[in-house]
Amino acid sequence: MFSQKNAKWLSILLILLLVLVACAPPETAPAPQEPAESEAVEAAPVEEAAPEEAAAPEEEAMEEAAADFAGTITLGAAVSETGKYAREGKDTRQGYNTWLQWVNEEYGGIKVGDDRYEVAIVYYDDEGDPDTAANLVERLISEDEVDFLLGPYSSGLTMATSAIAEKYGMIMVEGNGSSESIFERGFQNIFAVLTPAGNYTQSALKSLSDQGAKSVVIAYEDTAFPTSVGVGAEKWAAEYGMDVLAVETYPVDVADVTAIMTKFRDLDPDVFVGGGHFNDALLFVRAAEELGFSPEMVITVGPSNPEFVAEVGDSANYIIGPTQWEATMSWEDDYFGTPAEFADRYEGLWGEPPTYQAAESTATALALQLAIEQAGSLDMDAVRQALFDLDVMTFYGPINFDETGKNAAKPMGAIQIQDGVINVVAPPEAAVADLIPMIPWDER
Repeated sequence: MFSQKNAKWLSILLILLLVLVACAPPETAPAPQEPAESEAVEAAPVEEAAPEEAAAPEEEAMEEAAADFAGTITLGAAVSETGKYAREGKDTRQGYNTWLQWVNEEYGGIKVGDDRYEVAIVYYDDEGDPDTAANLVERLISEDEVDFLLGPYSSGLTMATSAIAEKYGMIMVEGNGSSESIFERGFQNIFAVLTPAGNYTQSALKSLSDQGAKSVVIAYEDTAFPTSVGVGAEKWAAEYGMDVLAVETYPVDVADVTAIMTKFRDLDPDVFVGGGHFNDALLFVRAAEELGFSPEMVITVGPSNPEFVAEVGDSANYIIGPTQWEATMSWEDDYFGTPAEFADRYEGLWGEPPTYQAAESTATALALQLAIEQAGSLDMDAVRQALFDLDVMTFYGPINFDETGKNAAKPMGAIQIQDGVINVVAPPEAAVADLIPMIPWDER
């Protein structure tokens, strides 16, 4: 047992220990745990500060370029999303947007003097109707106050919209209206990068003539672009020594061409030329096969589009079509590179290969960009003069506008579908395959 003395010392020791504990610095308590949802919300700011999460150099450059834009150049376009040109309108919009993505995100905007400008495009659906398209272009100019215009798809819509552009003195650069009548009105504000419609069949008819073709029949829709193609086909047939046995026209939105093709079959021509749009091409091929009509077939719009083969299958083989552009051609520029490189870029963006309508739409916007940069100004008169002076090679081919606004520098090509593949067969300097004679339907 403890003595009274020992108990006294133990009490003193306990008091000293309590004093020491009371004087020690307090321990920091751990923060209370938050619910899992709160933890997720609070995690993001940490990520922003982490060195390993820093932006890639290209992204930093793009952000810096965007911050340095002096302003925005706004372009306007009425392009078919619905209606009879919806398919071609999609290609046109995707062509414009391929350029838009490149010029803003890779090129750093349009250079105007010492400044660079971001680009925006305002679109409206013209529904494939000329009056609607004209009204929408007027809206783009007067209400949206766009700086310049890009064209619609088709010669008919380009005829209507370019008249509005001319009324307001506003430049329209386009790549999908090739009828000569567009350029015969003395307008000073319409510029087209594509080969005129009258030359569409030249390469194909020259090649067929060289192979011995002596006679031709021609059918075309009774509207501006197909009429120019048909009249041009008559001209080239005569120049190459072929007899024109018959010419037939048909109305817009034709649903059946059997009567025309029956008449042509009975004339037994060497060559059939069909001038119209994509749906017309399908009608021509299906009617010809059903009737056992097997001339060399040159069809204006359709064969160069990969969707044509998907629509008619093996019946597409040996069909010939004009083409403004193909990925196998040899043009090259400092912007999109070669046609093959452009095609890779386009397919990466849209998940499908480009039609020539898509390529010429990208070239349309590129031509306007180059003219603005050459002018060093957004002044309408200065840019207009720069367009007239433009003489440049692009991935799409040479661009050099004449006094009417047509591209006087660019030749037309011809393709033939061979085993489901679209091959360039003319002109010789662009050809990747020889032209194969049409095999009769009943011998396939």
